[in-house]
Amino acid sequence: MSADSLSTEARSKKFGAQEADGIVRCDACPVLCRIRPGRSGACSRYANADGHLVRTDPVVLLHDAAEAGQKLVPFGAAEWDGRVLDPSRTFVTGIGAGTTYPDYKPAPFIVASEHEGVETVTVVTEGIFSYCGVKVKIDTDRHLGPERAAIRVNGEEVGHVTTAEYGSQMLSVGGVRHLTGGSKKEGTVTCDTLLRLCSGDPVTMTIDGGHEVVVQAGRAPIVDGVPEQRMRVGCGSATVGIFARQWLGHADEVIVVDDHITGVLTEHQAGKVLGMRPAGIRVKGRRSTPGRYFQVANPGIGWGGTDIADPLGIIQAIDPATAWPGLRLLMTSTTGEHALWLVLDENLKPVPAEMPAPVRQVVDRIGENCEPSLCTVLFMAGAGGSLRAGVTENPVLLTRSVASGDTRVTMGGAPVTVWPGGGITVMADVTRLPKNAFGSVPTPAIVAPIEFTLPRDLYARLGGHDGDVVAMTDILREVGPAARIDGWNPDHPWPAGKVA
Repeated sequence: MSADSLSTEARSKKFGAQEADGIVRCDACPVLCRIRPGRSGACSRYANADGHLVRTDPVVLLHDAAEAGQKLVPFGAAEWDGRVLDPSRTFVTGIGAGTTYPDYKPAPFIVASEHEGVETVTVVTEGIFSYCGVKVKIDTDRHLGPERAAIRVNGEEVGHVTTAEYGSQMLSVGGVRHLTGGSKKEGTVTCDTLLRLCSGDPVTMTIDGGHEVVVQAGRAPIVDGVPEQRMRVGCGSATVGIFARQWLGHADEVIVVDDHITGVLTEHQAGKVLGMRPAGIRVKGRRSTPGRYFQVANPGIGWGGTDIADPLGIIQAIDPATAWPGLRLLMTSTTGEHALWLVLDENLKPVPAEMPAPVRQVVDRIGENCEPSLCTVLFMAGAGGSLRAGVTENPVLLTRSVASGDTRVTMGGAPVTVWPGGGITVMADVTRLPKNAFGSVPTPAIVAPIEFTLPRDLYARLGGHDGDVVAMTDILREVGPAARIDGWNPDHPWPAGKVA
């Protein structure tokens, strides 16, 4: 029987040890709290209820209603026997389920159900992850800090800046070395940072040699107090290529300022194919290929992710043998947030002028083609010994089954990416998990739900804890009245369906 699936008496037999004066020693994590009656442990996840160790949060059931808009049974419904929910369309998540620590115990829930005529088993637990962190994608052109620079929260190092990707800055936060390899304060701050990021709360970070950024999953980043609006449409060269035909006849030269690849239209192949006259305006930086320049300025939070506020600063020279008075020059960024219209005077000096409507329309179109700037937080963790032992007595068989695709892994019912190679390393978008899916323990470590779903006959062949399997109907009958019931996310594949 599952420790949290049946009665309080059953729970007390499986978790914790009773001591004198009604104290219960919790063994759900290595801290081993001694909990007095009516109190909870250091993690607030377990409490002493009349001498019995109980989970303080309800287990979360996900129900895929047969009809859109079908009303679900309210949380805490009185005298409910579970029959309102279809067992074949109900999924037990690891949220609120409890753990397998100290490793030898079967998972808290091992649930048998039937889907499309196939009997399946879902092994459900809350993992205690010391080996975990988050990968953060921040949609911005702004330079947040040098690659490999330390990321700090409350002065403690919690991660580092990693390689920038197309239109985004990337951060790596957490990991076992920050959780356990530094000072106690570093580990505590790192754990709290991970929990807040995974829970969708804002976290203010500072980057050595860089800037302050507020990160919140699913929200726009805030850089030095300014909310970001747009993710770039492309690099400077790509922007030139995309909009070259639309500028033709309205501008004699276009320079798209970009920290990575600045584009110059008349030199660019796009301008040459369109038959544009060379403008003779040379920009600073290292010329890569015609019309494409690297390192025109230092990284920063100005135009195109550079440190410049005046784009004319990147113009190295204007060739009097090629340029001409009246030449129409547009300088813009890769998001269209910065744009300047200039006309060369008799001395070939660029003079600001009012931007013509057709040119403004193209600049606005750059902005229109930029996607909203967001922060993406991906929780990444290695499912190790205690998790796998809670599934089977021979853990390597589970690893191989996950790698082959015969066993499907979810976190709170949400799909995950399983990394190839050894072990079970998973990554999940935290916004796809149900609310309050994450917790922590003061070891320090993050607690997260994880589920393994596979055919019942395969579970037996893997050496699974077959004697601890409980039918879904029994789970609903015993857990249902105290469970939290959420609707199934229709964007998620059903875990008990056909595995890839």
